[in-house]
Amino acid sequence: MSEVVTRFAPSPTGFLHIGGARTALFNWLYARRHGGRMLLRIEDTDRERSTEAAIEAILDGMKWLGLDWDGDAIYQFSRAPRHAEVAHELLAKGLAYRCYATPQELEEMREKARAEKRPPRYDGRWRDRDPAEAPAGAPFVLRIKAPEAGETVIEDAVQGRVVFPNKDLDDFILLRSDGTPTYMLAVVVDDHDMGVTQIIRGDDHLTNAARQKHIYEAMGWETPAFAHIPLIHGPDGAKLSKRHGALGVDAYRAMGYVPAALRNYLVRLGWSQGDKEFFTQEEMIEAFDLSQVHRSPARFDFVKLENMNGHYLRDTPDDELFQILVDTLPYLQGGEAVLAALDDHKRAQLRAALPGLKARAKTLNELVDGAGFLFVQRPLPMDEKAQKLLSPEAKARLAALGPKLAALTEWSAAATEGVVRDLSVELGVKLGDLAQPLRAALTGRATSPGIFDVLEILGRDESLARIADQNA
Repeated sequence: MSEVVTRFAPSPTGFLHIGGARTALFNWLYARRHGGRMLLRIEDTDRERSTEAAIEAILDGMKWLGLDWDGDAIYQFSRAPRHAEVAHELLAKGLAYRCYATPQELEEMREKARAEKRPPRYDGRWRDRDPAEAPAGAPFVLRIKAPEAGETVIEDAVQGRVVFPNKDLDDFILLRSDGTPTYMLAVVVDDHDMGVTQIIRGDDHLTNAARQKHIYEAMGWETPAFAHIPLIHGPDGAKLSKRHGALGVDAYRAMGYVPAALRNYLVRLGWSQGDKEFFTQEEMIEAFDLSQVHRSPARFDFVKLENMNGHYLRDTPDDELFQILVDTLPYLQGGEAVLAALDDHKRAQLRAALPGLKARAKTLNELVDGAGFLFVQRPLPMDEKAQKLLSPEAKARLAALGPKLAALTEWSAAATEGVVRDLSVELGVKLGDLAQPLRAALTGRATSPGIFDVLEILGRDESLARIADQNA
């Protein structure tokens, strides 16, 4: 068997959206599973809409997701002369022809099709005519001479056997009147020249596969294997839109998702292996198979993604997660301020707080938010719940607690816990009646990592100062 070669071929007219990211992932997994290569082709033939910023966003998104490609990225526009060369070769073989139909004639064809309630298609009027019949200097396009009878069959790894009657597939354009190649031609020439053996893409390209097969056959080239994967829908079953989550991969980074969780979530969108939810990268590569890709559209579910991300935060070793967090801070809400404040002391505090923070967070943004108590200036701003906890009685208990904590010779979570427990017994109150106001005083909130861990992380001086502020 020849080497497996897949490709991911985005159009740089915007960011790397979530559907594109899943297509890239499936191509990457298939190539890695079979010891092959995945190539990256930037389909930048739409010169008005293709931008450098979009190309950068696509490359950045793929790198962030950990989807590396083999060799250099290929830019489709730069290969236009090669595309034109193939079109002229088909013309010379009599398998393409010059079409001089005017825009007005094409519009009449469309109107007639609409009136007859059938899909618009070119009627082949120049297919067998002598080009000499055209007015001198008239513009023309090059069209393929597609088979008129019989059918074109696509044996698809996901969709099964799909049959297209050739009468429904017209002589599509290969070269426009200005000599530029169409998408349909460029894709086939590039896939052939790049040695692509397996095309994995969205099922909105299924009809294109039939047309593209005509070019492969006309050129005598081997047609790659096809796998057309269903599109992603929103939770309501409608086509995925921005309100559902059809955002760029960069937006998911900014929302605090980690690459491993997003990869795991995406691979489970439309592909499954029994009830297994969580896969390491190695398990994903080993298990991925096109035969297990579903035919029906997958539904995007933010709640499921959040839960999966929370699992990854809890499961990632603390040192590794700390590095991911620091690397992601520039993209997170309030992250730049944290990064600016992250001197050696604050870095050590944040790392120490991480086990307690990640236990209750589902995203990196929630981690940063939970770590806010490390970076606020005294006197602490109090949220509404914290204010309610700090009643006059609670403040009186904190006033009694301060000197007892100050008398400790060793400052640790265990030592401070002993003092708080002893005082609650002495005062005849529940532990929570003392610990909860203490939490409010130290963090400005009603929730935080374990309160005795917070005391240890903040240190003696800062903790005592925040407690004293409540009776200042």
